[in-house]
Amino acid sequence: MTPPLIETSATPQAPSALTPRQRLESLLGNLPPGSGALADGARGGTEAVGREALVAPIQRINEVMRPYGVEFELSEASSRLVTRIVDRESGELIRQVPSEEVLRVAERLDELQGRLIHLEA
Repeated sequence: MTPPLIETSATPQAPSALTPRQRLESLLGNLPPGSGALADGARGGTEAVGREALVAPIQRINEVMRPYGVEFELSEASSRLVTRIVDRESGELIRQVPSEEVLRVAERLDELQGRLIHLEA
């Protein structure tokens, strides 16, 4: 059994007959393949991708996704990817993943790394 997204995207339909999710999948499917460190990492490269290598692809994704109210950003402190769902008319934040609280906890845990466990001889 194939996933529903593959079944619905395989049949050609008029753009007005497509659901928002189908339009999004169609749009993402038509993006040109990337190149550079990010694409190499997706192909199975074992080296870590640096923050600088992610900035340009995230900007390209944001250009495409902004009309849908979706924004991506790299967290300043931890270089984690943050996804935001924003109301297109008001600009109000609807949902953020991970939340600000989770980002603060992760940052604090990074600061405490190595201090949480004390080994005794």
